[in-house]
Amino acid sequence: MSKFTDLRKPDIHAHEILEMMIRTGKTYTNESLSAEIVEAFGEDATFHTCSGHGLDAYDIVQHLWMKGKFYGNPEAFVFRPGDRCSH
Repeated sequence: MSKFTDLRKPDIHAHEILEMMIRTGKTYTNESLSAEIVEAFGEDATFHTCSGHGLDAYDIVQHLWMKGKFYGNPEAFVFRPGDRCSH
């Protein structure tokens, strides 16, 4: 393993965020989900999906909204387990 490996930012697939939402069973706001993402994965983490890369916590929440992954509105929403992708 390279001695530089630890210098890279963690890059996490958005599925990890959706699984976290399912585990907690919480209703989120844009702000509370962004904060929980930072708490769970760290401030330096970046996120990706099949169609988006290099996203921070705020950007991944916006991206998931654009992809229709949340049910509700920005002030009170959930992710429904039945809306998971199959890949």
